[in-house]
Amino acid sequence: MKLNRQTLSRFEAPIAKPTYEPCQIRQGIVHIGVGGFHRAHQAIYTEALLNHGEALDWSICGVGLRAEDKAMRDTLAEQDYLYTLFELGDTPDLEVRIVGAISGMILAEDGAQALIDKLAHHDIRIVSLTITEGGYCIDDSTGEFNADLPIIQHDLEHPDEPHSVFGFLLAALSKRRCEGLPPFTVMSCDNLPHNGAVTRKALLSFARLMDKELADWIDQNATFPNAMVDRITPMTSAAHKHQLKDRYGIEDAWPVVCEPFLQWVLEDKFVTGRPAWEKVGVQFTDDVTPYEEMKIKLLNGSHLALTYLGYLKGYRFVHETMSDPLFVSYIRAYMDKDVTPQLAPVPGIDLQAYKDTLIQRFSNKAIADQLERVCSDGSSKFPKFTVPTINQLIADGRNLDRASLVVAAWALYLKGVDERGEHYHIPDPRAAFCQSLVSEDHRIAERVLGVEEIFGTAIPRSAAFVASFEKNLRNLQTLGVEKTLAALLENTH
Repeated sequence: MKLNRQTLSRFEAPIAKPTYEPCQIRQGIVHIGVGGFHRAHQAIYTEALLNHGEALDWSICGVGLRAEDKAMRDTLAEQDYLYTLFELGDTPDLEVRIVGAISGMILAEDGAQALIDKLAHHDIRIVSLTITEGGYCIDDSTGEFNADLPIIQHDLEHPDEPHSVFGFLLAALSKRRCEGLPPFTVMSCDNLPHNGAVTRKALLSFARLMDKELADWIDQNATFPNAMVDRITPMTSAAHKHQLKDRYGIEDAWPVVCEPFLQWVLEDKFVTGRPAWEKVGVQFTDDVTPYEEMKIKLLNGSHLALTYLGYLKGYRFVHETMSDPLFVSYIRAYMDKDVTPQLAPVPGIDLQAYKDTLIQRFSNKAIADQLERVCSDGSSKFPKFTVPTINQLIADGRNLDRASLVVAAWALYLKGVDERGEHYHIPDPRAAFCQSLVSEDHRIAERVLGVEEIFGTAIPRSAAFVASFEKNLRNLQTLGVEKTLAALLENTH
């Protein structure tokens, strides 16, 4: 049965459904970048409140800035903006839930002014973002806003017809200021260290290029809470859709599949109010830093450590790497010996138990999390997830072999062929540039590690790291993944 408002009443337990009517809710949040993660995370927390009869003025209006967002808008609109959350895992208490927290979606391509007006409307008090790690226009080599990007230059020249997220935010904030309205809270939900501070820096840098008085007003009045977000959300496959239809009779053109685990740690800095998310499991804190360091270095960093090695070996799913004892031993050693010594105590968290949970989550066969998803955008992920760990290892004079293997595996992965001889494409906006770095084996370390916006300056200057990288790359090319891992585990401590 196709999912829409007309068929909603015909779906029965164990399928959970909205307990509220569309006429009861009003939009208070605009979310830019409606993908799987948003629909499995922030929207679910908001849905839980709506189902308790609370936060009825906090439903979500989705926004798509890219041409490819039209597919999501059209699919959701066809289903009256209902979609299914489909939890998959190894426990019996899994949830299948029809969600209605997203109550509309606007595309930038349908008209910039309509989107600016929506953002500037007095009902909108939070604008949240999932625009990927690379979407904040920050030069990772300097930590500064990159105003030279073509999309930013366009918006500086055409402020009434913006293309970038910052162009739209600034146009809307300018309109609110002129109308005597307070600013909205800008809330990043991306896997980015200090994501709120990064968002604030990017928006203020852009604003100062456009209107210094407006920038000062934003600086003094707007808020940008930092957040740590966590839920593994693989790409929805045709198999997932068939599974949902066969098991539960739901014909959903774009369900979201996720693991049962869900976490959100958030600073309570909201200039015009917020939903009472703490009632449905969100942890509010004065300082997100220890939580985000733990999550980004242990989960995201370990994901990168697994993904390129796994892809080269011929694996295509995260759980396949966890079925290989060598991979499990390697990733546990990386977590225990390389990352954990760098972490500050995390309030309320037992790090050993957290790492055990990560191994269980990575081993979730039912979710079938694709390595291709984790591989994607490596050039943007390395500076956030792995390079800080490596820099600290270098500074502390610690063993570099496990960490350098992560980078060596990425370099070999960029050649586009695995150990079985199977060719694949590189899912990275900078794929052509990255692949040019490895087109010849001669001086490959110099070319790869010398990309400052990815690896910074300490890594290429470390003779010990360069030597370790070259050794691991040579071993991967001559011995293969399995023997390289076995030798590394035998020889490192």
